[in-house]
Amino acid sequence: MLKTIGTTALMCSTATLAMAQMQCEGLTPEALGLSGVSFTEVAAVPKGDDNPAAQCRIRATTAERKGTDGRDYALRFELALPDVWNGDYVHQFNGGNDGEVKPATGGMGAGTGEATPLARGFAVVSSDAGHDGKAVADAGLAGGARFGFDFEARQMYGYKAVALLDPLARQIVEAYYDNEIGHSYGIGCSNGGRHAMVAASRMPQSFDGLLIGAPGFNLPKAALQHAVDVQALTAVTGDLATAFSPADLQTVADGILQACDTLDGIADGLVMDTAACQASFDSAALQCAEGQNSACLSPEQVTALNTIHAGTPDGGTPFYSDFPWDPGIAGGGWRFWKLESPIPPWGKKPIIAVMGAASLAQIFTTPPTEVAGDPAALEQFLKDFDLTARADEIFATSDAFPESAMEVMTPPGSDNPELAAFRDAGGKMMVFHGVSDPVFSVNDTADWYAKLDANNGGKAAEFARFYPVPGMTHCSGGPAVEGFDMFSDLVAWVENGTAPQAVTATARASNRDLPEAMAGISRPLCPAPQVARYTGGDAGMAESFTCE
Repeated sequence: MLKTIGTTALMCSTATLAMAQMQCEGLTPEALGLSGVSFTEVAAVPKGDDNPAAQCRIRATTAERKGTDGRDYALRFELALPDVWNGDYVHQFNGGNDGEVKPATGGMGAGTGEATPLARGFAVVSSDAGHDGKAVADAGLAGGARFGFDFEARQMYGYKAVALLDPLARQIVEAYYDNEIGHSYGIGCSNGGRHAMVAASRMPQSFDGLLIGAPGFNLPKAALQHAVDVQALTAVTGDLATAFSPADLQTVADGILQACDTLDGIADGLVMDTAACQASFDSAALQCAEGQNSACLSPEQVTALNTIHAGTPDGGTPFYSDFPWDPGIAGGGWRFWKLESPIPPWGKKPIIAVMGAASLAQIFTTPPTEVAGDPAALEQFLKDFDLTARADEIFATSDAFPESAMEVMTPPGSDNPELAAFRDAGGKMMVFHGVSDPVFSVNDTADWYAKLDANNGGKAAEFARFYPVPGMTHCSGGPAVEGFDMFSDLVAWVENGTAPQAVTATARASNRDLPEAMAGISRPLCPAPQVARYTGGDAGMAESFTCE
């Protein structure tokens, strides 16, 4: 629950904010007591279709320098200061390779509900994490990852940008409103979720609450999975796009549903009991029997699926993690990441074959490997990547790169987490992850949470809760009920002491992966290790399910 303010205090606050708003135009770094910061735009922006709240928007640059690669670097950011401020602050952690200042709203595809934090009155900051993803235009699709040749740019991307920007943004917020920030939050999904987990480890007293979606906290390891995927999938037909048709993936989903749909007490197109499903589903059942040529898979397809779900081609230890079987494999997001995209400049290659390849080559291995920026060359890099010989390059260092990619990117202690400093500072975190996430495995996050719980004597839930989202792919989407507002639950936990329980998720009409039969339904998302089970009543309503 958001803080309430008495009538008199609200009138005074409104008057103060009105004065602050009048000072927006012409605002300078000097007026806010800043040094080493230049404002590139300061504007009073009215509420509109692309702007959820009237605000003073500041776009700025700091930490300008010349990199060891001879290129210019800086940390660019956007700070949204709403006209009606609720007294709180959100640091928006962005995804992918960063390199772009996303609009500072605090909203995510799933997890923050229909109203963004900015629309609710939070001041919000967003940044590019210290590099411009379009600065090396002549490198084609590899340009967004070319910053990996500069060690400090790697560090900024990994952890320094947040540490540098956060106190600066807070200083601006408090100077602008002439008031201290009440509560502070960090929000992000994917690489943004990783940023949030890094903050919990490296800046344990900075955030009262962290909302963490699909955290890629082992990002360099996940990049190795790209090579596992491309090599396994290409072996099916020689071409990623034709390895599995959409109908083939629906066959997989149907097979999983046949084995697992009723394990939670009802057949509804959702597998809520993921753990039980792994024991019940046998991928061999998907293979065509003699004389069968439809609604089944070839032996090569079954082998490829087994390899990418195991995370290793030979049955050994995964290079990254294993992945669970889940019917969300039929979702468009799964195909977009692993098989093909609709993007002509990418040669219709999937994300892993273009953006993922460039990142593995130039950011997540040491020394970095310069790759050509055309789709075919990037895909070929993953086809040729010798996992046995080169996987350890994510742990390698050199004189030019004294910290390995794993040291730069992963939260310290994430292999055996306790988060004692964050816990003892009173911090709270809520973590959610799609069970059918094709790029960051929910199993990796589940393993992390199990260790966190064990290292806190079985009481991690007192400050951290983990919510798997069945059917959801990466951050949102998939044949899933993935419309939910976990941010409000986090705020209530931080500011009211109301610990979150089940979070109600609804079927979003905008979700193109949603089967017609799921339209309008709701389900509870249960904190792990609980599972939502049908206990009677209207099968379309969350109230008919119990977390057990």
